[in-house]
Amino acid sequence: MSAPQVLVVGSYVQDHAWLVDRFSRVGETRRAHGFNTGPGGKGFNQAIACLRQGVATAFVGAIGDDHLGTIAQEFARSESLPCRWQIRNDQPTAASSIVINAQGENQIAVSFAANEHLDPAFVRAQEDLFRSARVLLLQLENNLDAVDAALDSGERHRLLRVLNTAPVHPDLNADLLRRADIITPNETEFALLLERFATVRIDADALAARSDDDLHALARQLGVATTVITLGARGCFVSHGNERRGDANPFYRLAAEKVHAIDSTGAGDAFSGTLVAALIRLAGQPFRDAVVHANRAAAMSTEIIGTAPAMPTFDAVIQRFGTVSR
Repeated sequence: MSAPQVLVVGSYVQDHAWLVDRFSRVGETRRAHGFNTGPGGKGFNQAIACLRQGVATAFVGAIGDDHLGTIAQEFARSESLPCRWQIRNDQPTAASSIVINAQGENQIAVSFAANEHLDPAFVRAQEDLFRSARVLLLQLENNLDAVDAALDSGERHRLLRVLNTAPVHPDLNADLLRRADIITPNETEFALLLERFATVRIDADALAARSDDDLHALARQLGVATTVITLGARGCFVSHGNERRGDANPFYRLAAEKVHAIDSTGAGDAFSGTLVAALIRLAGQPFRDAVVHANRAAAMSTEIIGTAPAMPTFDAVIQRFGTVSR
């Protein structure tokens, strides 16, 4: 294996998805017209998204010593994704229940199981991966002491640290958040972060309707160098502090690409994983170019049911949309 340029420390979850015409009401049983099970978890999804962009990637995570853990290992091998698994015999592999309606919207329940017992010492022991990588990608489906350990190693080796703040952990603090160079919350997560760390309450559903000036001012209150807010079907918004990462403007908005969406599950993971890959593949170009490419990959991921298997390849994105034009 070539030395990884991106190291993902994160979660694996076995997804179980049901397709329905509409969501059930309380107490109502509805017939599903389809079912799918496959590999997922924000960390694993993002690692697959990055790998499929043609960037050497490694994944570190925890699974149980069980059938679902075996499935995780087999899928990783089929993708040629190098993984360092902490296999626990005291916790099961994580699993989720995902219900998807006819509009491609989803409702999700997850038992994080082994992911919440990733040993910080196991993370620190992956010194060779931290030494070779250029970017560290994290999420919040693991215990925070494991995330903190990864940030420690990432800082020591001067990696670009990208944190997908999903889901917002109940014990997340401002110090940990601000150790990231880039964060990628969706509108709901952004609203939660503002309420917790800036004592500002906003309506997440109305976030995309706010002006760019307003969004930038709100983002700057979080104290993170670069914030990229994913807005689903309404695209994304970028806010930089003093470091513009090659961009001409300190903030801007990109519209979503037009696709035939059938399952939005994992689109945010496609965005975060592709973004870090694009930062490497498009090194020397403005940050905006990487965001454009990630925005396209995220849109394409909604056209396939599932999460990790739905991540598009670099060639597929280029064939669909062409190279990024400035």
